[in-house]
Amino acid sequence: MNLGWLRLALKYIAYHRLKTLILIACIFLTAYLPIAIGVLLNQFNQKIVARAVETPIVIGAKGSRVDLALHALYFKSPVAETVPYRHVREIRETGWAIPIPIYSRFTAKGFPIVGTSLDYFDFRQLRIADGNRFVMLGDCVIGSQVAEQHQLRTGDSLLSDRENILDIAGLYPLRMHVRGVLAPANSPDDWAVFVDLKTAWIIQGLGHGHQDLQDETDENKILARDGNKIVASAAVLPYTEITEENVDSFHFHGDIGDFPLSAVIAVAIEEKSETLLIGRYQTVQQDSQIIDPQEVVQQLMSMVFRVKQFFDANALLISVSTLLLLVLVVWLSLKLRDREMETMFKLGSSRGMIALLQIGELGIVFAISGVLVGGAIWFTWRISGDLVQSLLLER
Repeated sequence: MNLGWLRLALKYIAYHRLKTLILIACIFLTAYLPIAIGVLLNQFNQKIVARAVETPIVIGAKGSRVDLALHALYFKSPVAETVPYRHVREIRETGWAIPIPIYSRFTAKGFPIVGTSLDYFDFRQLRIADGNRFVMLGDCVIGSQVAEQHQLRTGDSLLSDRENILDIAGLYPLRMHVRGVLAPANSPDDWAVFVDLKTAWIIQGLGHGHQDLQDETDENKILARDGNKIVASAAVLPYTEITEENVDSFHFHGDIGDFPLSAVIAVAIEEKSETLLIGRYQTVQQDSQIIDPQEVVQQLMSMVFRVKQFFDANALLISVSTLLLLVLVVWLSLKLRDREMETMFKLGSSRGMIALLQIGELGIVFAISGVLVGGAIWFTWRISGDLVQSLLLER
């Protein structure tokens, strides 16, 4: 078979490089962008729905259902209002569900500090790769990404962030002890710092300790002594580190039942218990709300997909416009090449070969564009999981 037309087509494309690159870029972008958006959106849908399916009902303060769901699932969208800790006691007393409290307001090196109970680790099936779970006030268990990004391991310390660095009279950061490091779970838990609820409350200032000055020898910390009475100077501050020596000095003021929680995950014992709990919160508890994260996330995604329909329509119009532009460019190009084609015909080329040459040139352009689109889509699919995860966890 004579492949002279193919050699001529390749020669023509190589000579007119700029025009060829422009055509390939137009075809590539028109085809790739809508498909890539669809791949990322489907991956986003799978990730967010999977996390929601694993999470049963969530209880929180009245307000945005979406914010509450995202906060309970990803520790994002800080809730405007909190619910009192007594909700945990009340749920536990009913025997209908296992309450897992969450209080996430503060950060450490930009990662969310999540105050919770040990039940959370069993609920999320989180495994300790190094060390143990927190056992004392001031202990923390860090996610694998927290440990990797800041080169932390068991025995190291981690300082909580100030809410406002300009507020020099505000709460002092708490120096937490890394008691354990979680194994990678490919979930938001990899990017979190877990502490006991009381530790989170201490960071907020609801609990604190005081230094014993009876045996204090540093006179800079003492203004005056009068028998058993000691007047302390401003050098004596609430502890920023909890140790075995001073842990007993830490205490809380007020009723712990009134202390704040940002959300409560209720793991029902059985389906009937879940129905009873939902009914209780819908009729009795007027200061809070109960949501099904899966239902909320599906409603959110349905809105996203409805918006995507407009983008799909826009992409279709752009594709048609690009195709028409391409037809115009090819037609004008053929008009400019009339004398060239006539010369080839006079040199002995058949009309069929000339037509095959022109089709071959377009075919090569579309083939190169198709290969590039396929490779780009494959690469997008490979990184889509990590990309979507980083978007979900970005604070």
